[in-house]
Amino acid sequence: MPNIHSVNTPLYSKNNGSWKRDDAVINITDLRLRTYIGFNPEELSKQQDVLINCELSYRADEACNSDDEATALNYKIITKQIIRHVEEGRFRLLEKLAEDLLQFLMENEMVIRAKVRIDKPHALRFADSVSVTLSASRP
Repeated sequence: MPNIHSVNTPLYSKNNGSWKRDDAVINITDLRLRTYIGFNPEELSKQQDVLINCELSYRADEACNSDDEATALNYKIITKQIIRHVEEGRFRLLEKLAEDLLQFLMENEMVIRAKVRIDKPHALRFADSVSVTLSASRP
């Protein structure tokens, strides 16, 4: 079946205001990495697993209308930078790691809102995980 919409025509009407597209949300889910995290002697000498989840919101009107990757938020580059920062770093607190990632995500001017959740599996004896979540948005 042929596409009835041209590449540059939005799937909604700007003129009559029948609906407005919300921000796009990109989720990076369960990025499994290893890093030095903690302050106990064993944690200082042995890398541990962390799970990273990020939620990024941005205006995607141009990407939706053009189908051009140059107009979209590049989550592959973002993920590679997260991996490098986490794997090369040393962190005492989950809060510090989450703040570092949140600051990095908000440096990208396309990002309107960001939320980062860092899980540390097996941090507590009777729990699957302990996590910290931080979020930020542009005024």
